Amino acid sequence: MPQQRRRHAGERAGARPPRQPAVATDLAGQRSRVRSVVEPVVSAAGYDLEALSLKRVGRRHQVRVIVDSDEGVNLDAVAELSRDISAALDEAEESGGDLVPGEYELEVSSPGIDRPLTLPRHWRRNVGRLVKVTVADRSVVGRVKAAADDGVEFEIDDELRRLTYEELGPGRVQIEFNRITELSDDELDEIDDEEGGDEE
Repeated sequence: MPQQRRRHAGERAGARPPRQPAVATDLAGQRSRVRSVVEPVVSAAGYDLEALSLKRVGRRHQVRVIVDSDEGVNLDAVAELSRDISAALDEAEESGGDLVPGEYELEVSSPGIDRPLTLPRHWRRNVGRLVKVTVADRSVVGRVKAAADDGVEFEIDDELRRLTYEELGPGRVQIEFNRITELSDDELDEIDDEEGGDEE
Protein backbone atom coordinates (compact mmCIF):
# COMPACT_ATOMS: atom_id res chain seq x y z
CA MET A 1 0.00 0.00 0.00
CA PRO A 2 1.27 3.52 -0.74
CA GLN A 3 2.42 5.42 2.32
CA GLN A 4 1.27 8.99 2.65
CA ARG A 5 2.53 11.95 4.61
CA ARG A 6 0.44 15.06 4.89
CA ARG A 7 1.84 18.39 5.91
CA HIS A 8 -0.60 20.74 7.61
CA ALA A 9 -0.11 24.25 8.88
CA GLY A 10 1.83 24.14 12.14
CA GLU A 11 3.01 20.53 11.86
CA ARG A 12 6.66 21.57 11.84
CA ALA A 13 8.62 24.70 12.48
CA GLY A 14 8.52 26.68 9.28
CA ALA A 15 5.19 25.19 8.13
CA ARG A 16 2.95 27.84 6.65
CA PRO A 17 -0.82 28.32 6.65
CA PRO A 18 -2.69 27.34 3.50
CA ARG A 19 -2.98 30.00 0.86
CA GLN A 20 -4.44 30.24 -2.58
CA PRO A 21 -1.83 29.61 -5.31
CA ALA A 22 -1.14 32.14 -8.02
CA VAL A 23 -3.55 32.06 -10.93
CA ALA A 24 -0.82 31.03 -13.35
CA THR A 25 0.89 28.11 -11.65
CA ASP A 26 4.12 26.85 -13.20
CA LEU A 27 3.57 23.15 -12.49
CA ALA A 28 6.34 22.06 -14.85
CA GLY A 29 8.86 24.31 -13.12
CA GLN A 30 7.66 23.23 -9.68
CA ARG A 31 7.86 19.56 -10.68
CA SER A 32 11.44 20.08 -11.86
CA ARG A 33 12.42 21.75 -8.58
CA VAL A 34 10.76 19.03 -6.51
CA ARG A 35 12.48 16.35 -8.59
CA SER A 36 15.88 17.97 -7.99
CA VAL A 37 15.28 17.49 -4.24
CA VAL A 38 13.65 14.05 -4.36
CA GLU A 39 15.90 12.21 -6.83
CA PRO A 40 19.11 12.38 -4.76
CA VAL A 41 17.23 11.05 -1.70
CA VAL A 42 15.82 8.14 -3.71
CA SER A 43 19.19 7.33 -5.30
CA ALA A 44 21.00 7.47 -1.94
CA ALA A 45 18.53 4.91 -0.58
CA GLY A 46 19.39 2.55 -3.47
CA TYR A 47 16.23 2.98 -5.56
CA ASP A 48 15.37 4.24 -9.04
CA LEU A 49 12.99 7.17 -9.34
CA GLU A 50 10.54 5.80 -11.91
CA ALA A 51 8.13 8.73 -11.93
CA LEU A 52 7.29 11.94 -10.12
CA SER A 53 4.03 13.81 -10.57
CA LEU A 54 2.72 17.04 -9.09
CA LYS A 55 -0.92 18.04 -9.39
CA ARG A 56 -3.60 20.01 -7.61
CA VAL A 57 -6.18 18.07 -5.61
CA GLY A 58 -8.75 20.50 -4.25
CA ARG A 59 -6.90 23.17 -2.28
CA ARG A 60 -3.78 21.06 -1.91
CA HIS A 61 -1.11 19.68 -4.17
CA GLN A 62 -0.31 16.00 -4.43
CA VAL A 63 3.32 14.96 -4.87
CA ARG A 64 3.42 11.35 -6.05
CA VAL A 65 6.75 9.52 -6.14
CA ILE A 66 7.14 6.08 -7.76
CA VAL A 67 10.29 4.12 -6.88
CA ASP A 68 11.61 0.66 -7.70
CA SER A 69 14.69 -1.56 -7.43
CA ASP A 70 15.85 -5.00 -8.58
CA GLU A 71 14.87 -6.35 -5.16
CA GLY A 72 11.48 -4.64 -5.19
CA VAL A 73 10.20 -2.17 -2.58
CA ASN A 74 8.58 -3.33 0.65
CA LEU A 75 6.25 -1.34 2.87
CA ASP A 76 8.87 -0.61 5.53
CA ALA A 77 11.21 0.79 2.88
CA VAL A 78 8.40 2.94 1.44
CA ALA A 79 7.59 4.36 4.89
CA GLU A 80 11.25 5.17 5.61
CA LEU A 81 11.77 6.71 2.18
CA SER A 82 8.61 8.78 2.61
CA ARG A 83 9.98 10.25 5.84
CA ASP A 84 13.35 11.01 4.23
CA ILE A 85 11.75 12.70 1.21
CA SER A 86 9.41 14.73 3.40
CA ALA A 87 12.33 15.93 5.52
CA ALA A 88 14.36 16.85 2.41
CA LEU A 89 11.45 18.82 0.94
CA ASP A 90 10.94 20.71 4.21
CA GLU A 91 14.66 21.48 4.46
CA ALA A 92 14.77 22.70 0.84
CA GLU A 93 11.79 24.99 1.42
CA GLU A 94 13.23 26.41 4.64
CA SER A 95 16.51 27.25 2.92
CA GLY A 96 15.37 28.19 -0.55
CA GLY A 97 11.72 29.20 -0.61
CA ASP A 98 8.51 27.54 -1.73
CA LEU A 99 8.74 24.33 -3.74
CA VAL A 100 5.01 23.58 -3.62
CA PRO A 101 2.43 26.33 -2.98
CA GLY A 102 0.29 25.86 0.11
CA GLU A 103 -0.23 22.45 1.71
CA TYR A 104 0.75 19.25 -0.03
CA GLU A 105 0.31 15.52 0.33
CA LEU A 106 3.26 13.24 -0.36
CA GLU A 107 2.62 9.72 -1.63
CA VAL A 108 5.45 7.26 -2.15
CA SER A 109 4.80 3.86 -3.72
CA SER A 110 6.20 1.16 -5.99
CA PRO A 111 5.08 0.77 -9.62
CA GLY A 112 1.82 -1.04 -10.30
CA ILE A 113 1.38 -3.85 -12.78
CA ASP A 114 0.00 -1.39 -15.33
CA ARG A 115 3.36 0.43 -15.55
CA PRO A 116 4.57 0.18 -19.18
CA LEU A 117 7.88 -1.63 -19.60
CA THR A 118 10.08 0.76 -21.56
CA LEU A 119 13.59 0.53 -20.08
CA PRO A 120 15.99 -2.43 -19.80
CA ARG A 121 15.62 -2.43 -16.00
CA HIS A 122 11.82 -2.71 -16.34
CA TRP A 123 12.17 -5.84 -18.47
CA ARG A 124 14.86 -7.28 -16.18
CA ARG A 125 12.57 -6.91 -13.16
CA ASN A 126 9.80 -8.81 -14.92
CA VAL A 127 11.69 -11.91 -16.05
CA GLY A 128 9.34 -14.89 -15.77
CA ARG A 129 6.19 -12.88 -16.32
CA LEU A 130 3.78 -12.95 -19.23
CA VAL A 131 3.94 -9.68 -21.19
CA LYS A 132 1.97 -8.19 -24.07
CA VAL A 133 4.09 -6.09 -26.40
CA THR A 134 3.93 -4.59 -29.89
CA VAL A 135 6.42 -6.06 -32.38
CA ALA A 136 6.41 -4.98 -36.03
CA ASP A 137 3.00 -3.27 -35.69
CA ARG A 138 1.29 -6.28 -34.16
CA SER A 139 0.65 -7.30 -30.57
CA VAL A 140 2.19 -10.49 -29.25
CA VAL A 141 2.07 -12.15 -25.84
CA GLY A 142 5.12 -13.97 -24.55
CA ARG A 143 6.93 -14.88 -21.37
CA VAL A 144 10.07 -12.91 -20.58
CA LYS A 145 12.87 -15.47 -20.21
CA ALA A 146 15.83 -13.10 -19.96
CA ALA A 147 16.64 -9.41 -20.32
CA ALA A 148 20.01 -7.83 -21.09
CA ASP A 149 21.26 -4.36 -21.99
CA ASP A 150 20.65 -4.95 -25.69
CA GLY A 151 17.34 -6.85 -25.76
CA VAL A 152 14.86 -9.34 -24.36
CA GLU A 153 14.43 -13.07 -24.84
CA PHE A 154 10.79 -14.19 -25.05
CA GLU A 155 9.04 -17.51 -25.18
CA ILE A 156 6.29 -16.99 -27.77
CA ASP A 157 4.14 -19.94 -28.85
CA ASP A 158 6.65 -22.37 -27.29
CA GLU A 159 9.52 -20.85 -29.27
CA LEU A 160 12.35 -18.68 -27.96
CA ARG A 161 12.74 -15.37 -29.73
CA ARG A 162 15.24 -12.61 -29.02
CA LEU A 163 14.28 -9.01 -29.77
CA THR A 164 16.21 -5.78 -29.40
CA TYR A 165 14.68 -2.86 -27.52
CA GLU A 166 14.46 -0.96 -30.81
CA GLU A 167 12.07 -3.65 -32.06
CA LEU A 168 9.84 -3.50 -29.00
CA GLY A 169 7.05 -1.14 -28.10
CA PRO A 170 6.08 -0.60 -24.45
CA GLY A 171 5.31 -3.91 -22.74
CA ARG A 172 2.41 -4.61 -20.38
CA VAL A 173 2.47 -7.34 -17.74
CA GLN A 174 -0.48 -9.71 -18.07
CA ILE A 175 -2.27 -10.91 -14.94
CA GLU A 176 -2.10 -14.68 -14.53
CA PHE A 177 -4.56 -15.70 -11.85
CA ASN A 178 -2.97 -19.16 -11.58
CA ARG A 179 0.23 -17.36 -10.46
CA ILE A 180 -1.44 -14.78 -8.23
CA THR A 181 0.79 -15.68 -5.25
CA GLU A 182 3.76 -14.19 -7.10
CA LEU A 183 2.26 -10.71 -7.10
CA SER A 184 3.25 -8.11 -4.52
CA ASP A 185 0.81 -6.59 -2.01
CA ASP A 186 0.71 -3.34 -4.04
CA GLU A 187 -0.14 -5.26 -7.21
CA LEU A 188 -2.88 -7.24 -5.47
CA ASP A 189 -4.36 -4.02 -4.08
CA GLU A 190 -4.31 -2.57 -7.60
CA ILE A 191 -6.25 -5.57 -8.94
CA ASP A 192 -8.80 -5.15 -6.12
CA ASP A 193 -9.19 -1.45 -6.95
CA GLU A 194 -9.76 -2.23 -10.64
CA GLU A 195 -12.36 -4.89 -9.83
CA GLY A 196 -14.11 -2.52 -7.43
CA GLY A 197 -14.15 0.18 -10.08
CA ASP A 198 -15.77 -2.14 -12.60
CA GLU A 199 -18.66 -2.76 -10.23
CA GLU A 200 -19.60 0.92 -9.94
